Amino acid sequence: MDPSPLARRLTSNVASYLNSEKKLIKRRLRAEKARQKSGRSHVVDYFHQVEDGYSHLASQVLGQFSERYGIELRCHIVRGPEGKNAPDAALLLKLSRYDSALIAEEYGLNFPKDSNPLNPDAVLKVNALLANVSPAELPALMAIVGDALWRGDEAALAALIDQYGCASLEHTEERLTVATALRAQLKHYSGAMFHYEGEWYWGVDRLHYLEARLGELGADRQSGKPYITQCPEVTVEGVDNASDLTLEFFPSLRSPYTSIVFDETVELANKAGVKLVTRPVLPMVMRGVPATREKGMYIFSDTAREARRRGVAYGKMYDPIGNPVRRCYSLYPWAESQGKGNALLSSFLKHAFALGVNTNNNRGLKRVVESADLSWSEAKIHLGETEWETLLETNRLSMYDGGLWGVPSYRLIDAQGQTHLEIWGQDRLWLVAREIRRLYSAT
Repeated sequence: MDPSPLARRLTSNVASYLNSEKKLIKRRLRAEKARQKSGRSHVVDYFHQVEDGYSHLASQVLGQFSERYGIELRCHIVRGPEGKNAPDAALLLKLSRYDSALIAEEYGLNFPKDSNPLNPDAVLKVNALLANVSPAELPALMAIVGDALWRGDEAALAALIDQYGCASLEHTEERLTVATALRAQLKHYSGAMFHYEGEWYWGVDRLHYLEARLGELGADRQSGKPYITQCPEVTVEGVDNASDLTLEFFPSLRSPYTSIVFDETVELANKAGVKLVTRPVLPMVMRGVPATREKGMYIFSDTAREARRRGVAYGKMYDPIGNPVRRCYSLYPWAESQGKGNALLSSFLKHAFALGVNTNNNRGLKRVVESADLSWSEAKIHLGETEWETLLETNRLSMYDGGLWGVPSYRLIDAQGQTHLEIWGQDRLWLVAREIRRLYSAT
């Protein structure tokens, strides 16, 4: 059921306010003032999920991170996302293995390629081992134990167990429960998460934001040197006519992440000469995937900082969930027939997430349509048509066939129809660009 106009407006106003840069600066100033007043050190909590590929990558930078910055690093072992925060838990773990293997080299880290699901007994043993050591030993040990676990090296794992021992099942479960509860208390749900003074940073992908923040607070012992986790550059330099490659792009009209990468994706495809096939899907919550307040708040705040880094307008939003999305999609087949399908989607995302336009009425939707250089008088004829429903469901099924369920997602296909990359996330556009460069140079 769609939210009421009042609820939609209030939710939009609150999200826009909380994720503004001005509000962020105020929160950080208050947090630092409170930290200094209490005499606390710079405490960073890291939450490690043993069976999560992203956690294994993050564990490999813990030692370097704690040595470089004047922090107190507290490491915790946790369970994976639970309840409505994990509607596709098995798919997420599978993606974490595949994705971690793809990005590890870029960060100078290690992860086995073509890894299989971990042995549940081995995961239990590793949790018991980590639960048996002192907190001070965890930052170094997590990566060592994780290496043996992910390589499937039973001998190495047995040797580590002999050296460090294993906690009882009861004690291990208690450690997991306490740490998982702490993560929930701090309002998050995933593994590979760093928390510092009210803000969350996911794995090696977002650690550079925390590094920058600590540097601003004077906690960087090597100020001026590159961050431990540099943000990869999105570039197709040297590629100008990769017309034998097809990039399938799966966006949705209620996705904050899609809103900040849509235009960049189109631009990248045009620059590289790749054939871009845009395959929009319904927003997750409109196709029955539950969402929690914690997940929503994190996504909106994370998108805001990603947008600021990219120099993309974002944050003044008017939530388009429900009817606005359906109305715009009803115009999509017509816009596509005019060669302006991407222009319509781009305009809608910009008006909903950067300009704060209420797209739930004709006045707002007219602005969207005309900004896409389309005729509103013609658009009204097609408003409410249902052709889009079959199209979007076909796209969703195709996306799921690739082991993906979130947006934006990407699939890169060569001239022979072979898929070379299937990946989820606006923060993987650099990976798409890298694969385009690799395939282009191989021809």
